[in-house]
Amino acid sequence: MTGNIKIWGGQCHCGAVRFEVALSDGFNTIRRCTCSYCRMRGAVAVSADLDGIRFLQGKDMLTSYRFNSGSAQHFFCSHCGIYTHHQRRSNQNQYGVNAACLDGISPFDFPEVPVFDGVNHPNDNGGSVRRAGTLRFIPAD
Repeated sequence: MTGNIKIWGGQCHCGAVRFEVALSDGFNTIRRCTCSYCRMRGAVAVSADLDGIRFLQGKDMLTSYRFNSGSAQHFFCSHCGIYTHHQRRSNQNQYGVNAACLDGISPFDFPEVPVFDGVNHPNDNGGSVRRAGTLRFIPAD
């Protein structure tokens, strides 16, 4: 993780899991998903290559969860329960990283977040990626 790529620090809520991550394309990959798991989790994710994340502490505190096809693996802190990242189903060479776990970043920093159709996943429908909508945050005055 060198060169001109910005390295972001991150952690779970309790701080047991700490990591550094190089985002694949900065915040240009920010998204939400409509699959059953992501709907309930509600996180905003950004992409990082599999070799773009380095754990500084607590990797052994991570627990994982798989469902449906089992190809996506979702990781969360076994102590505080916060989702930190997942290995993507649509691109097994990347992680989706919880933007809210990145130092100084909040999902409310993004006025619009694209929402993709995970119910009709591209791996199940011939590769067609469908945008389901846009999530907007409009701060109160």
